[in-house]
Amino acid sequence: MPIQRQHTNERLSQIVVHNGTVYLAGQVGDDMAAGVEQQTRETLAHIERLLEEAGTDKTRILSVTIYLKDIDADFAGMNSVWDQWLPQGVAPARATVEAKLCEPEILVEMSVIAALP
Repeated sequence: MPIQRQHTNERLSQIVVHNGTVYLAGQVGDDMAAGVEQQTRETLAHIERLLEEAGTDKTRILSVTIYLKDIDADFAGMNSVWDQWLPQGVAPARATVEAKLCEPEILVEMSVIAALP
């Protein structure tokens, strides 16, 4: 099985497809001055766009790892956006952890694994 890589640079590929599975690099929002809800909305929009580009969608997400800068302050806000975004009955396996992210303004980052149809 060939490995397909899209949006690749010297450090990472935004999308990797192998053996019917789509792997997305960690995604963040665009507006680093925004609060966690807006950063989460933007992050999820990036995820949707990349999944569509890879030939799948959010209903086929198998696993997501969510990194929060401050889990105590931002868990509820992130979840409020997540709960509205994800259709009922397709919840993936999920881990949410607190992490020191690559830029101090980033409040949320998500890494996704999804199945192709």
